[in-house]
Amino acid sequence: MSLVDFFMPVDDRKFGAEAGFHSSQMGSQMSVFTHHFPDLEEGTVDIVLFGVLDDRHAVNNEGCALGPDYIREKLYSLHAGAFKPRIADLGNIKAGHTVADTYIAVKTVVTTLVKNNMVPVIIGGGQDITYAQYMAYEDLEQKVDLVVIDNKFDLDDIADDPSIEAYSNSYLNKIFLHQPNYLFNFSNIGYQTYFVNQDSLRVMEKLLFDVNRLGDFYNKISVAEPIIRNASVLSFDISAIRSSDAKANSNASPNGFYGEEACQLCRYAGMSDKLSSIGFYEFNPAYDSEGQSAMLLGQMIWYFIEGFYQRKRDFPLQPKSQYLIYRATLKDGSHELVFVKSKKTDRWWMQVPYPTGHSGNERFHLVPCQYDDYQNAVAGEMPDLWWRTYQKLI
Repeated sequence: MSLVDFFMPVDDRKFGAEAGFHSSQMGSQMSVFTHHFPDLEEGTVDIVLFGVLDDRHAVNNEGCALGPDYIREKLYSLHAGAFKPRIADLGNIKAGHTVADTYIAVKTVVTTLVKNNMVPVIIGGGQDITYAQYMAYEDLEQKVDLVVIDNKFDLDDIADDPSIEAYSNSYLNKIFLHQPNYLFNFSNIGYQTYFVNQDSLRVMEKLLFDVNRLGDFYNKISVAEPIIRNASVLSFDISAIRSSDAKANSNASPNGFYGEEACQLCRYAGMSDKLSSIGFYEFNPAYDSEGQSAMLLGQMIWYFIEGFYQRKRDFPLQPKSQYLIYRATLKDGSHELVFVKSKKTDRWWMQVPYPTGHSGNERFHLVPCQYDDYQNAVAGEMPDLWWRTYQKLI
């Protein structure tokens, strides 16, 4: 089956040659599926945008299936930055006969694109589509580091049956319980404690996953950069943004990230050499006032694209001459911790050794970290990130 079989084209009058975009606007600099499916020959396209028209499992947010074209309209109107975009828009995946059919379509498309070194950008639909985005990596046979930007954990504490369907408020159950398990790490950015069951927090702690309260980023959004840099898959729920900046979601809340912070998070995602797919979910045009939320999402995607074209290719760490090695010994002398700093970007990584008996050729796992982690190690304290990562390697 060809990829074109999964998609329906977008309206040429709104998004194609007939729309009359200025030559500097994104709409005129993208290859768009209106009459002819874009050429996806490897090496000619970097980023691939597509919508998903399915909200059947979007809990309390019916209507978000209609979101993709509203986001497109705003994104296409933005002027390109100091980059030459090589972007294709494949149009929209229609809702399948069942939700499972939609998942299969999304999974197949993402797998094909990632395998051919293109970064999928998914827009529209419920956040349960994250499950299909994640499942794409099963065929790629690679471990996944999943980062979700959301004001809560979409985890049903009593659902322990992997056959239960995924919904926008419980899709993490499907991911966590899937066998074979190829999820190496899960991180949440921006949860708000009053939306989270304490049992869920205990589950996250037991599984050694990284969860980060909204307050952890107050006036220091840069703390999110190493978390996002470690992601191979990112899912962004619009409800993580405060309703005053993005109200186009029936689950919107007064608190959350500011619009400019959401854009910065997306720029970090674009700049990550490791990140290979991103999804923006739960945007519902029925609640959008004067198109402001759609415009914010268009700008968020724009910042992701800008970040992508500013990737420094400093991971993996080659050549070694471009990096500085720092060592620190704990107070009790039990461990020597090794840190790596890029001369090019000033970004930090921490080496976590594989346990004895590891069958691979690699001696250590590199995890992105902050300068603060190095300072803690210099002070003789074991960084929590090192310990949690080591436990996952056992």
